[in-house]
Order: sequence, then structure tokens, then C-alpha cells
Amino acid sequence: MDLIACGALAQPAAEIAARHGWPLTVHPLPPLLHNQPHLIAGEVRPLAERLLAQGRRVAIGYADCGTYGALDAVCAELGIDRLPGLHCYDVIAGPERLARMFEEQPGTYVLTDFLVRSFARTVVRELGLDRYPELRSDYFGSYTRVVWLAEQPDDELRRLAEEAAGVLGLPLTVVDAGQSGLESALARLVLRSGAGSDRG
Repeated sequence: MDLIACGALAQPAAEIAARHGWPLTVHPLPPLLHNQPHLIAGEVRPLAERLLAQGRRVAIGYADCGTYGALDAVCAELGIDRLPGLHCYDVIAGPERLARMFEEQPGTYVLTDFLVRSFARTVVRELGLDRYPELRSDYFGSYTRVVWLAEQPDDELRRLAEEAAGVLGLPLTVVDAGQSGLESALARLVLRSGAGSDRG
């Protein structure tokens, strides 16, 4: 099976597939597409069409991710499936747990392992905070905490998460999310595609 995946999920998806022996080829798209979600469906479509024309089984390693149904329209038209949920946080933490976090504290800013690792590039540089630090209050003034959904935590990631929270001037809460959410979602995609019993 070929998985067209957000660059933020591509590596963990490949690791999970290797661990299970799933015949999964991951095609990562640029993770910074999340800053322009209206472009995601347009990037997914031509790659999916090309792979399908080659007789491949295709699935999409994105949730809706701010496309407001545009990605679902592509999936429906091409007869392929995507990851469940509104965004990757749903996949990683589970929608119920995530909803509880936002109910407890609406001003929650969520980070994944990928966002922790790439924070300086994907957040600080992309938002211009390295050049205009005074914009921090404009972007993050309504937030009250940072929640790190720790998938594969280690000392280095913890240090980077604390640094990221420090840049935003917010307290850090660490939630042990693990990889079970992504693992289960991928398993369902593999099962639906029939790829689990097919080495092609």
C-alpha cells in the first residue's frame, strides 16, 4: 500500500509499518502545508492519481487538517481512505481525550513530537517571531498553556518542549500519548486496503 502522508506523520508511520511488517510505502508531503491547509488536497490529488494509475493501493496519511472537506472530496472521488479525525492531534491523542483537554483549558496550544523537534522552523521562523518577537502576544496572547502530546519522549525532546513553551511564555503540560492512536488508525487503513496480506 502507498500512504500519501503529512511530513509530520511520515516517519512514525514508516516506523510503525516496519514494526508490523506491513507492506507500506510512505510518500511524505511537505509538513509546512499545514500552514496553508487549502493547498493540501491539491497536492494529494495528483500524486494519488499517479499511484492509482500504476495499479497501486493508496491511502491518505492526513486527517481533515483544516481542508474543510476538500480532502474528503478527493478521497470520495478517487475511492480511497484517509486517517480519521479533524486533525493529527485527534489521531495521536484520540478525539475524546483532546476534547477534554480543550474543555478543561480552552487556551491550550498543542505540540506533537514533530512540532517540538521543528519548533524553531515551523513556528518561530514561519510566524516571523525570530525577527519580530513582539508579535508573540498577537499570536499567542489568548493561550494559557502548551500541551505536548509525547509520542516517543526522550530527554532531548523534553528539553526542546520546555524551550518551546518558554518561547511562548506558557507553562508546559506533558501528556503521554504514545503511538497507539496512529498505530490503530494505520492498521485500519491497511486492513481496508487489503495490503496486510499482500506484499505488493
